[in-house]
Amino acid sequence: MLTDSHRHKGLRKKLVDELKQMGISDQRVLDAINAVPRHYFLSSAFLEFAYENKAFQIGADQTISHPFTVATQSQLLRVEPGMKVLEIGTGSGFQTAVLCELGAKVYSIERQKLLHENSKKLLEKMHYKAYLSYGDGYKGLPAFAPFDRIIITCAVPKVPEALLMQLKPGGILVMPFGDGKVQQMMVVEENPDGTFQSELHGNFSFVPMLEKRTSSH
Repeated sequence: MLTDSHRHKGLRKKLVDELKQMGISDQRVLDAINAVPRHYFLSSAFLEFAYENKAFQIGADQTISHPFTVATQSQLLRVEPGMKVLEIGTGSGFQTAVLCELGAKVYSIERQKLLHENSKKLLEKMHYKAYLSYGDGYKGLPAFAPFDRIIITCAVPKVPEALLMQLKPGGILVMPFGDGKVQQMMVVEENPDGTFQSELHGNFSFVPMLEKRTSSH
């Protein structure tokens, strides 16, 4: 049973105020995070901490990202309602839900079978309509390309060419770039002439993206 109490709503509002103080200025992103009950995406053992700015284990050696990280990536994406967004790494489904709240048509890939199944069940229960796929994120979803926006929610040591090819002209790709423990948030934008430009937006820490491997555990 999914319950969203007054207490949860109060904690969420407090989290949104904290995100504002940390520099998240896009009101639509703040409203989206305020609208999504993050505690649904965590084991009940973490219920008390669901609205702290922390990452948590969600199984299969993966984590649900810090709310600040989700807010930063969402803000950098500059999503407009109706845009097609490809998400690499569904994970818990929290970022997926935030993108849905922003009005995006979300296509999301997860390579861990357990996480794919769990997030699919939960997002359906919450009435979010996202196309969830089980498979290799490095390949993207060419059948549904091109995308207005692409977001990668795991650390990437190099820009995946296959994903750049699936971006619309003028499209934006946001990803944590680097292969150490700390990565830099990179925004890659496609210019109208087909060339790309990138800029970096501070340090973050993500689990690595695993290439050419899907898991059936």
